[in-house]
Amino acid sequence: MIFKRKIYSKFLAWKEESQGQKALLVEGARRIGKSTVVEEFAKNEYKSYILIDFVRTPDAVKEYFYLHLNDLDTFYMLLSVHYGVQLYERESIIIFDEVQLFPKAREAIKYLVADGRYDFMETGSLISIKENVKDIVIPSEERHIKMYPMDFEEFCWALEEKPLVQYIRTCFEKKEPLDRSLHNKAMLLFKQYMLVGGMPMSLVAFLEGRRDFGKADLEKRDILELYRNDMMKIKAHYRSKVLAIFDQIPGLLSRHEKRVVFNRIVEGSSADQYEETFFWLSDSMVANECRRANDPNVGLSLTESDTYIKCYMGDTGLLVSHAFDENELLEDEVYKQILTGKLGLNEGMLYENAIAQMLVANGHRLFFYTHYNEEKKRNDIEIDFIISNNSKTRYKIFPIEVKSSVNYSITSLTKFKEKYKGRIGCCYIIHPRNLTVKEDILCIPPYMTICL
Repeated sequence: MIFKRKIYSKFLAWKEESQGQKALLVEGARRIGKSTVVEEFAKNEYKSYILIDFVRTPDAVKEYFYLHLNDLDTFYMLLSVHYGVQLYERESIIIFDEVQLFPKAREAIKYLVADGRYDFMETGSLISIKENVKDIVIPSEERHIKMYPMDFEEFCWALEEKPLVQYIRTCFEKKEPLDRSLHNKAMLLFKQYMLVGGMPMSLVAFLEGRRDFGKADLEKRDILELYRNDMMKIKAHYRSKVLAIFDQIPGLLSRHEKRVVFNRIVEGSSADQYEETFFWLSDSMVANECRRANDPNVGLSLTESDTYIKCYMGDTGLLVSHAFDENELLEDEVYKQILTGKLGLNEGMLYENAIAQMLVANGHRLFFYTHYNEEKKRNDIEIDFIISNNSKTRYKIFPIEVKSSVNYSITSLTKFKEKYKGRIGCCYIIHPRNLTVKEDILCIPPYMTICL
């Protein structure tokens, strides 16, 4: 089952623009569908292709990179014979799949691109981890592109709901609510998206099982086990810290403040001791980190704090399986409670994670904001997310509050709006209700996050 992915259009743009002058490196977490969409692109857009999968490549093929890079006629001839594929100059592409497992191939990109005969694409995860770039020269002839799990729009396409997505975008542009029945339908789709997530194999199991959440859950647990196996291969001096943060993500997100309090993980620990931990989780794209912006202004990253971090799962469907064991999902009727909006605190955790996932898929870095009131001895402003328009001359920030229930307060957002009114483009509340405008705040349903 092949799903339509937005990244395909970016591949087409690269092919047109680069004209063989740069390889394209597609980065992303394990099991998000990188290899599938890259191979589909190669099949459709080239006369022939060779896919070298370094998970199972024989040593004989790896030796070609050591023995024959100075004689590319022989190098290409051996690849063509081994894979039984005729290569055509400027009409064929060679794919290095999971290239992080064989860094020598990545280093060879410099010479292969300069030769100019064929196009090259690479896929990989953990691309920047030190072990995967040790002793090689990183080629400047690479263009990097990040790939994420299927977003809500792609999920809807897979469920043959493309007209509904177009209608959602139209309503957002006009700032009009959806027809009530279509709003209810879109909310049901969004809740299915939270439960199933954006991992292609989870969605395949869900659809082939006639929308069976249990079958999707089995696939997600296999992926989580794969991630844990990857973590077990990390260097020992920070392996336990990565596992500790990964295992605690559901617990961290279920708390009101949601941020990582390092002293609670191991007594006496501090943020600087977890620097490599968050680098690994972020680089592997298993998790999406959200840092506090101390003074939200031009360039949010200029005022980010290393000591205040929230950590979201890269895929909300995986978070559901990570947070509940198999028995809890069935016995506590978690699926039913989420679909009917009655899960309570944990539903808020899932909502916020899903919004984080959708914002990241739209190209946003994640930032949040808190203000501590010395008199009251507590935070009196808490903003879940802040995004920006990235303009160099007309820079604006857009605060976002996520509310999973229909009853909520807008006190924090009102205070933030007053404090930074000269910097704000628009304020958003994301809630389960249809689109409304409240005190100049645009309140949108969660499925409209694709429009931000």
